[in-house]
Amino acid sequence: MGILLGLLTALTWGGADFLARFATRRIGTLRAMFYMQGIGFVLLTIFLPWLGGWGHLTDGSGWRPWAWGLLAGGISAFSTLALYRAFEIGKMSVVAPLSASYPALTLLLSRLSGEPLTGVRTAGIFCVLLGAIVVARGEKAPDAGDTEAMNRSGAGIDWAILAGIGFGFLFWLLGTQIVPRVGATQTVWMIRLTSAAVAAILILAGRQPMRLPRDNTRWLVFTMGFLDTAAFILSNRSMQMEHIAVVSVLGSLYGAVTVAFAAIFLRERISRWQLAGIVTIFAGIFMISQ
Repeated sequence: MGILLGLLTALTWGGADFLARFATRRIGTLRAMFYMQGIGFVLLTIFLPWLGGWGHLTDGSGWRPWAWGLLAGGISAFSTLALYRAFEIGKMSVVAPLSASYPALTLLLSRLSGEPLTGVRTAGIFCVLLGAIVVARGEKAPDAGDTEAMNRSGAGIDWAILAGIGFGFLFWLLGTQIVPRVGATQTVWMIRLTSAAVAAILILAGRQPMRLPRDNTRWLVFTMGFLDTAAFILSNRSMQMEHIAVVSVLGSLYGAVTVAFAAIFLRERISRWQLAGIVTIFAGIFMISQ
């Protein structure tokens, strides 16, 4: 069951991130994140009594579950901002696999905290790192006359790498510290609360408009919020059933889903070197899951 939930996590996360590409380019990174996280927060607040209740947040455990939840929310806010910025300015078929390489860091941190690391998984980590380097360095130089392509060449790669690092730390903490102390669904509620608050503060500090345009953008961000929240719940629930590294790897396959959607619906083109790097990343992810 845990493996099935991990695969469903990849599908829902991939769909949410594909929609994020359109939302960020319409309303910007901050507003897209604010509405996605805010919608998830509202939905969870309504349905939390049917999804396990408030758990350790209100069972007399004190301030520690709240502190762990706020930590998770802070890391998630940083990682999501970086990811959405990468989607806003970069090429989805490039930045999605880079951000999805986070299981390599999660596995390394798990090893440092006492979990065994096999030779196959070690090789998988090297494959992920090698693939990330190839993808980052393999962006084709655009034609001199194509101004838009020149502006977008290599864009978003740094942000995608930062997102991968942030998610790597986050999922290690979720599996080893936060979910056991806060609860699977309750952790997602805390993440949504904290991330929405961070985004709102940054929007107000930058004096940006908060309102959404009166078009289908509203349905776009609502669907994003629903899918992304569902993915987090599925991931945290599967962490209670399977090994953290396995769940992290399965969830990271959202990168493959996003790449597939970008190829089918956006007709994005990538260089041969980048294709080789993407294949190497996912091969490494598969080895890590063994």
